[in-house]
Amino acid sequence: MAIARISSVHAFTDSLKELLDRSWRIKPNGGIEPALASASFSGDVENIAKRANVGRSVTAQDHYAALETACRNIFYNLLASTSIEDGSFVQIWNLLDIVTVLSDVQLCEPGLVFWLVEELLDSQTIDGCKVVFDYLDSRRERLIAKHFKQKQLIILRACNELLRRLSRAEDTVFCGRVFIFMFQSFPLGDRSSVNLRGEYHMENVTVFDKDPPPREINGSEGAMEVDQEHNAVEKPEKSTEAPSSTPQLPGDTSTPQPADSATKFVKFDAQADKPKESEPELEPDTETLYPIFWSLQDTFSQPTRLFDSESFSSFKSGLDFTLRKFKAVQQHQQSRSGTSNLFSYSPSQTVKRNRSNLETDPQQQQKRARLDSDQQQQQQQRLATSFNPRYLTSRDLFSLELSDPTFRRHILVQALILIDFLLSLTPRAKRKLEEKKASNKSVLYSYTLADDHVKWATATRAEIATYLQQGQEGKFYYRMVDTVLSRDKNWVHWKADGCPLISQPPIPPASVLESQKGAAKACAPRRIRPTPLGSLDLSFLSNIGDKGQAQGLEALKKPERYTLPKVEDYKVPIMEDEFDIEMAKTEEEKETAGTAKASKMWRALRLASKNRMNMFDKIEDGKDLGALFDPPPPSPAKMAEVDNYMDGKGNEAEAKGAQEEATEGKEVMKEEVNGVKDPEMAGIMPIAVESAQVI
Repeated sequence: MAIARISSVHAFTDSLKELLDRSWRIKPNGGIEPALASASFSGDVENIAKRANVGRSVTAQDHYAALETACRNIFYNLLASTSIEDGSFVQIWNLLDIVTVLSDVQLCEPGLVFWLVEELLDSQTIDGCKVVFDYLDSRRERLIAKHFKQKQLIILRACNELLRRLSRAEDTVFCGRVFIFMFQSFPLGDRSSVNLRGEYHMENVTVFDKDPPPREINGSEGAMEVDQEHNAVEKPEKSTEAPSSTPQLPGDTSTPQPADSATKFVKFDAQADKPKESEPELEPDTETLYPIFWSLQDTFSQPTRLFDSESFSSFKSGLDFTLRKFKAVQQHQQSRSGTSNLFSYSPSQTVKRNRSNLETDPQQQQKRARLDSDQQQQQQQRLATSFNPRYLTSRDLFSLELSDPTFRRHILVQALILIDFLLSLTPRAKRKLEEKKASNKSVLYSYTLADDHVKWATATRAEIATYLQQGQEGKFYYRMVDTVLSRDKNWVHWKADGCPLISQPPIPPASVLESQKGAAKACAPRRIRPTPLGSLDLSFLSNIGDKGQAQGLEALKKPERYTLPKVEDYKVPIMEDEFDIEMAKTEEEKETAGTAKASKMWRALRLASKNRMNMFDKIEDGKDLGALFDPPPPSPAKMAEVDNYMDGKGNEAEAKGAQEEATEGKEVMKEEVNGVKDPEMAGIMPIAVESAQVI
């Protein structure tokens, strides 16, 4: 069996060398691109196993072991004889492509290609590893397309080993490339990158000088000279002593020491102890802030320390003190630069200008303006590309770090992350997690944030948000930070739910075909209904109705629709409304009939106001409109003509005309009687007609 394995190794080695020679002819110029596929070798890859196993009975495990041995032998020989900078190193890329093709057709171990890549990374320098990652980036989709489960652990091990070799400060971009490669290779919901138990990185300890600095003697050698002009506080004194040679720290109330005397003088001022209400509050002392500020990093790396009331109180006071200092530095920088832009660069901070030359020489002004704009652009570019892998905690550099707006932004973003963690422990937030029935209990804490702590955390978060939004690009910067933190909450909830699968299984072909049929059926043309559902019946617009009567537009042209009615037309409806009022049984019916009568009376009075204004005196407050409806009495001349006719002295024709005019009212009354439907009113109306006739 051992002899068979050795002969298989030799056979595989010869076959692989033939494939490498052929690939060299395909890519004579070297380089990573193009990638070699199975079609590049015209079926020779499938014949490798046949050529190696002729006349032998070899198991699959022996076959994989023999082919792996042959690949490793060729790989080690090429790696030892060529450098990654030489053009002949293309044989390594060709060998990796050939192994990828063999693993796709299951002729070797699926993870063999990444085993070789792992050893290749271990044998190269950082610059060589960048070239290897050029190859991996170009073949990523092809490498993870098949048998990814057998490859994922090897990918993780190789990438993590490479990240341990890289420096986060010097190789920042390359570290990002490695992380991006892993993120793009692994599924979104893969648990390999999830901290399921919610462990914190407590190994990241920030070391700083906890002991206060000794008071240095003036003129001592080795003292670090730092320009702290922007932190100095001017205090005029009435004494004639020489000024101090050492810079006064902000908030330091000690008496300055003279430079030319070693004797210590102490002055007692009775008025110094009296509080002055008008004196502005001094900015926090830098020396006092130093240990408080750097102690916040311990809480940032281990947030569960805040579950202790004493730790929470110290963190609360330390963060408030830090915010006050940041605001004081901001105000001081604004006052010096003369601008409200917190993150702008002003050359006046370091360059002393000659005011007289600037005011008199226009060329100098233009030159200075161009210099200022260039320096501002450089400062903005530095803010956009700055990265601090680790903070410098030297006491001498602390004041300079505080004056850096990027440093202040990083600290406040850390505070926002921790405050969001605290706000996730409020009763309301925990109630939401309980409703979702989260299964991962390791990231659920029994501690509940008190109401006063909730108010402080909310107010502090709003204060930090307001601070970060200041400056030229402050709003954009805060929106980016807030978006990242908002999306991080979704990942926290996903982790609390036990990291359920994000990717869904593929849809079976039967479901796809069924959905296609349903979509085609839903989009097929249908017969339009004569009257769609929910529409109005518009048949009344037709010109001819069911009974042959005019309808639609012709019906709208009837004269009664646009001509004014006569006053007499309202007489009978008003009488019917009065009858309804008398016969009403309920107040509602009576009120309805009264409203209808009032409407008709108003319209009748409006019509009568045009030609019967003289009849309005006979109406008693609108109670009785009979005077409007009665015909006008005959004129005296007509009455005289009737009398003459009756005496035989007048003309018969004239008497006849007068008689017709006198009886006009009688005909009107008869018509009204015929129109009355009520039997009682029908009996009363003839009597009224006879009375009018007698008159």
